[in-house]
Amino acid sequence: MEQKTTSPAIKGLIISLILIVFSLILQFLDLSSNKGLGSISLLLFFAGIIWSGIIYANQLHGNITFGSIFAHAFKVAAAVTAIMTIFTIISIKFISPEQIDVALREARTGMEEKNMSDDQIDQAMSITRKFFLPFAIGGVLFIYMVVGLIGALIGAAVAKKNPETPFVQQG
Repeated sequence: MEQKTTSPAIKGLIISLILIVFSLILQFLDLSSNKGLGSISLLLFFAGIIWSGIIYANQLHGNITFGSIFAHAFKVAAAVTAIMTIFTIISIKFISPEQIDVALREARTGMEEKNMSDDQIDQAMSITRKFFLPFAIGGVLFIYMVVGLIGALIGAAVAKKNPETPFVQQG
């Protein structure tokens, strides 16, 4: 009899919804530029991936291997990454497009502190504005997949495993 487990897509959706609600709260409270609070989002994601591996192993009563747990948790991370990439696009385009202006102001301030010329700053601002969305998407993909990979490894390592091999004699 096959044991029931929660699919990676469902777990990914649950984790993504938590991250989206947290992100929306930060945006509506005008705290989205706070780096410390932004780190909490990644910690929630990291903990969610570890949780998904542990829950998967528990649902199978520990009769599972490290590789199977890792694969499951990494699929969850991939699902969250896909959903959060779509959310990032929607957020930048529709929910709070002012994020671009805020990020550009912060970048301009940083360049002025480095004593860059006005021409250099204007050129950098033009390129950044033009490619803001692709940079944001690339950043989300990279950060979420790296954190997801590490979370999947840790989740698979700490989950209780006691796989039964088919070669052990019953008796």
